[in-house]
Amino acid sequence: MPRVKRAMGHVKKRRNLMKRVKGFEAGRKNLIKLAKTADVKAGAHAYRDRRRKKREFRRLWQVRINAAVRELGTSYSKFMGGLKAKKVMLDRKVLSEIAAKEPKIFKKIAELVK
Repeated sequence: MPRVKRAMGHVKKRRNLMKRVKGFEAGRKNLIKLAKTADVKAGAHAYRDRRRKKREFRRLWQVRINAAVRELGTSYSKFMGGLKAKKVMLDRKVLSEIAAKEPKIFKKIAELVK
């Protein structure tokens, strides 16, 4: 059987790993063994947090809407229930933006829901 030489593939794999861990602290940026574990963990955290980010933003929007609605004398759940009943198709992201930047318009939306 012919001999298989794998130097180029090995070097390329290592080079790509080192590019990914560039900027990490201490030996995690320049020692292969530490860089491998750092890369795996970084990838796992990135994957998890891409999903967590969606949850956190939704919670933020809910808090903003709740704060704006409480000033108008109602609760978040009643407000959202009223929106569904009136078939107002605005999502929480848009509502929170309106509540923060255009309070007059948000007040009109809240009155429409009541």
